[in-house]
This record gives sequence, structure tokens and C-alpha cells, in this order.
Amino acid sequence: MNALSDEELLRLLRNEATRHRGFELLVRQYRSRLQHFVFRMVNDPDAAEDVLQDSFVKIWQHLPDFRGTSALFSWMYRIVHNQCLDHLRRTNRRAHVGTEHLPGNVAGLPDGSAHLSPEQITSMLQSALMRLPDKQRAVFTMRYFDEMSYAEMSRITGTSIGALKSSYHIAVKKIEQWLQTDRTDPTF
Repeated sequence: MNALSDEELLRLLRNEATRHRGFELLVRQYRSRLQHFVFRMVNDPDAAEDVLQDSFVKIWQHLPDFRGTSALFSWMYRIVHNQCLDHLRRTNRRAHVGTEHLPGNVAGLPDGSAHLSPEQITSMLQSALMRLPDKQRAVFTMRYFDEMSYAEMSRITGTSIGALKSSYHIAVKKIEQWLQTDRTDPTF
């Protein structure tokens, strides 16, 4: 199936006769991209599916409110982002990124890490990511994994570009610092 433009999707969604079909196409078109972000944030397949479903319910409910001042995907991503943060607040826990989504080559590894397997490196990065505050993890995920521009991240989060750059920089430094320290130290 070829991806539909925002205009084509919105035309279907705003017509009462084609609204349900338009939403079905919207879900098919964007589910995978949104699902990856949700899983990286909550790292629990069942919880990720719940958050994603709740997000699509909100998207459906608020479609009449969409004014088109941003891209449709950016608007949906913001809803999903907020649902993830709400879920993490409700469950009062820190999530971490699943190992199957992480790269094998990580900067900032301690000397002597050449003997580490990709699985060990991935596990170390996962541990570092799970220590980031939720919002820093979201910014890191959007920038590093989803390769979003700061401008798009700003539209999604409602945060200034400067603050996002700072948050990303701090997240990277925290990850590097943790990767270079003794991870048996409980104070880190």
C-alpha cells in the first residue's frame, strides 16, 4: 500500500462516509513508527500496546480538533509522546529501551571494551538509558533513534529548540559517564 498524503487522509477523515476507513488507513500507515517509539519509552510489550491503543483512541477523539498547523504525524506523535509520559508517571517507574532496537557500536565505552560482545554493549547502553529521566529519554529517542530534527521535536513536545538541544546533550553526557564508570557503584 502506498502512503497517503496528509491531505488525502484528512479528506477521508473529515467525510462522515469515509471517516472509519480513513482512520483504518491512518493506523496502518503510522502504527509501526509510533509503536517503535512507545516501546522504546516503556519497554514492556503489553504496556506499550496499551499505551498505543490509548493513543489511537485519543487521536480518534481529537481528530476534529486537528487544525493542520503541523504535519499530521507530528500531531499524532505529540499525543503518543504525552501518553507515554502519562503512563510512566502513573506506573511511577523508569522504563528502558529494548535491546533489539539498540546499536552495537557505542561511543564512550571504557578502555578494554573491545572484547565485549555486541549483546554486552547493547545491555550496557540499555542500562544507561533506563537511568535517564523520562523526558530526556524521550528526547534522546526522538533524536537518536527516530532521527528527528530539533524543529520537529519542538513542535511535538512544545519545548524550545535550545532546551531540546541541551536535554539531548545532557542525556548523551549521562550515558557516556555511566558507560565509563563502575556500574557496581550503587550511588551512580
